[in-house]
Amino acid sequence: MNKIKITLKIFIVSTLSGILFSLFVSCQQDVQEKSSEQPALTIEPKPDLYFGIDRNVYQTEEYKVKRGDTFGKILEENGIDYPQVYAILQAIKGKVDVRKLTIGKPYTLFFSKDTIPTPEYFIYHAGVASYKRIHLRDSLYGEEIIKPSQVVELEASGVIESSLYETMQKSGINESLTYYLSDIYAWTIDFFRLQKGDRFKVIYTEKFVDDTISVGIERIKAAYFEHNGKPLYAFEYVPDSEKGIVDYFDDNAKSLRRAFLQGPLKFNRVSSRFNLKRRIAYYGNRIRPHKGTDFAASVGTPILATANGTVVKASYTRGNGNYVTLKHNGVYSTQYLHMKKRNVKVGQFVQQGDVIGWVGMTGNTSGPHVCYRFWKNGRQVDPFKQKLPEAKPISAELKSKFAEHIVPYKTKLDCIAFETQEDPEVAAILNQKKHVQDPS
Repeated sequence: MNKIKITLKIFIVSTLSGILFSLFVSCQQDVQEKSSEQPALTIEPKPDLYFGIDRNVYQTEEYKVKRGDTFGKILEENGIDYPQVYAILQAIKGKVDVRKLTIGKPYTLFFSKDTIPTPEYFIYHAGVASYKRIHLRDSLYGEEIIKPSQVVELEASGVIESSLYETMQKSGINESLTYYLSDIYAWTIDFFRLQKGDRFKVIYTEKFVDDTISVGIERIKAAYFEHNGKPLYAFEYVPDSEKGIVDYFDDNAKSLRRAFLQGPLKFNRVSSRFNLKRRIAYYGNRIRPHKGTDFAASVGTPILATANGTVVKASYTRGNGNYVTLKHNGVYSTQYLHMKKRNVKVGQFVQQGDVIGWVGMTGNTSGPHVCYRFWKNGRQVDPFKQKLPEAKPISAELKSKFAEHIVPYKTKLDCIAFETQEDPEVAAILNQKKHVQDPS
């Protein structure tokens, strides 16, 4: 009886195994038949965008503009004949200007992946913040692309060993920050007489493209400068919201400027200072005095009256270009040169901060800027070296708002540590200054 049961079990297990194996083989055959009927899936490569164009579709070649290169010549050398070049130029007219290519500037050609490659896109690297893209086949078009940018708030500090500029360089800080700091403290610190051991802290914003390429300092929000042991804070503030003039005040709401604005622009950057002993190589290294202060800016930037006054001249000369002269009182007069266009007339009264013209390149000038000239008692002088009357302080109703505004910035500044100095001489000077400030 037991043998019959065992035999029966073996028979059942064998039968079930056979059935399962048959089903498995059948399923495998069905899968193979279905897979052979359906086409294999193709995986599309991930887009490799370069100047907004997928490099998977094209092959690219990088070049630099050589002497004698023109847009038409470059295209003809790469297989595009003159009639097509003319058609491209007509299509992009008024949209993209490629009449002048700068020697040494890079450009990129995107070629088709045909048996005989032909260029389909021309990319001209006009600058770090933009590029010009031109489609060369079928639907012809051209456009200037502004790269996405990001404004980042940064902090920096340093201790002076020789000059502010060299300190910035050694610390890896954007050197142009030097000019912004010198403008803010122009009336209170002589940056040509900085001492070893002077130190600074600054909170500023800088604009970047492609995450790492700087396109310039935006502005300084707050700063601290310790000169000869004397600390001096500076906080950005707009006391007149209608005119929108940015000014800087210390922690007691006292203006860092005088009765005159530190310069004729909202954001000033000195490119050439007043210098009676300036020598110019072009004129055989002869002395050619520069009796003005040049402030660099792009064409069209508004030029502001640095103080209240009356327009006594609004004219044009070969050297000055479009210019305006203001008389402020019996002592002071100012002049603004190389304007693109004037915005005032003779006899008109203007207030500090009024727009009297726009930056241009008229007259004898090699680049866009405004030359600011300053007279005291009929003699041209350096405005940054004059003991001018102080500007009006912040109004009483704005003082409380200003006090609230500076709290977070002052806290940040006080928390920024100065870089450790290895120079024992500098360390000794700093220690001496510390004891002078805090005898205890």
